[in-house]
Amino acid sequence: MKSKLLIAAIVALASGNAFATGTHSGGHDEEMAIGKAGDPAKVSRTIDVTMMETDDGEMKFEPSVIQTKSGETIRLSFTNKGEVDHEFVMDTQEAVMEHKAVMEKNPDMEHADSNSLRLEPGKKGEIVWTFANAGDFTFACLIPGHYESGMHGAISVSK
Repeated sequence: MKSKLLIAAIVALASGNAFATGTHSGGHDEEMAIGKAGDPAKVSRTIDVTMMETDDGEMKFEPSVIQTKSGETIRLSFTNKGEVDHEFVMDTQEAVMEHKAVMEKNPDMEHADSNSLRLEPGKKGEIVWTFANAGDFTFACLIPGHYESGMHGAISVSK
């Protein structure tokens, strides 16, 4: 995972804004520490997630904490109720922070990974995910400035 992000960062730096209008496909379709793309037929429940901005300038996800169990397959159903694009990326804290650094250099980078999505205002989307390992993970919007405005949260996966 680290090597793929490092390669993406090197390619981005070497080629200017190579990802600016394209997509980022980091090969996250294989199992990651947080899990892998799930089978929609095995979904045990749906969690509705709202992306938004508040009147005081905060950007956030509701809920900001997701709790699940190892082996559980969940449908994350997203609605962007905000006035700007937002994205959702979930992974380990370290991987999300590495990805954030790449996004700061390539703010228009889009994702084609099973652990992420980007939505325009008013749009809906979903991720079906099987959480493989117990532990603490994170999710965030990595569009520059959004994380700093509060758009991140925690995923707790119990045994």
